[in-house]
Amino acid sequence: MKIGESELIINKDGSIFHLHLLPEDIADTIILVGDPGRVEVVASFFDSIELKKQNREFYTITGSFRNKRITVISTGIGTDNIDIVVNELDAIANIDLKTRTKNKEHRTLNLIRIGTSGSLQADIPVDSYLMSKRSIGFDGLLNFYADRNSVSDLEFEEALKKHLDWNKLLPSPYVVDASEELIEKLDGDNIIQGINISASGFYGPQGRQLRLPIVDKDINDKIETFEFQGQKITNYEMESSAIFGLSKLLGHNAITICAIIANRRKKEYSKDYKPVIKELVKTVLERLTD
Repeated sequence: MKIGESELIINKDGSIFHLHLLPEDIADTIILVGDPGRVEVVASFFDSIELKKQNREFYTITGSFRNKRITVISTGIGTDNIDIVVNELDAIANIDLKTRTKNKEHRTLNLIRIGTSGSLQADIPVDSYLMSKRSIGFDGLLNFYADRNSVSDLEFEEALKKHLDWNKLLPSPYVVDASEELIEKLDGDNIIQGINISASGFYGPQGRQLRLPIVDKDINDKIETFEFQGQKITNYEMESSAIFGLSKLLGHNAITICAIIANRRKKEYSKDYKPVIKELVKTVLERLTD
């Protein structure tokens, strides 16, 4: 079935609408970063660079590291941007942009988010590395897609809503696992495994109060004490739930590894997280090519 022009928007040069990319522009292994400036940090480790493209906050570099073709793309902040990035990456991988029809053969992408995050447990130190083996979406994005239940841990969701006394005015949380293949590939002695929450904002949705009061001032205390089948919630960030959820539905692999730059329980913040991020990038690239 042909996809309509208003649903799949193609630029005059044949590229996908927001990312301005063509199918041949991306590798199967794609690193996602929030900050456009961090794209150059990742690419600084490449042995060669074949492509650079930018539109709005979406900056893409494709190159080679240890003879492995890798793409790095900036997503900007938030799951709304992830909705654009993951859907458009899948489109250029699995839809013929000229005929607007789905490809017969599925192309699987490996999406690795490298980012920053704040810890919700006192024993997770600032400047450590945390791999999210699952992500909890407080953003509600996956709830707009059919079959969201097929990729979500419904039992975990219900236990969490009960523990938090979830406000019915808020989007219903969803819980999705990362790729086991990528967990095994990237795990190591210097990486903590955990479960993150992807919040829909930086302030109120993460329990911060400046001038505006929030509906549940005890939300982070409740999150810290939540436990389900021996699993505890470890950190906040803003993108992983949509990456994991959309990737599962579309048949791709996804994982997130973040540098912990703040400990919300101890009120601590990293003195200089940029070298920490750079070392994390190097570690991820090396493990992807081992």
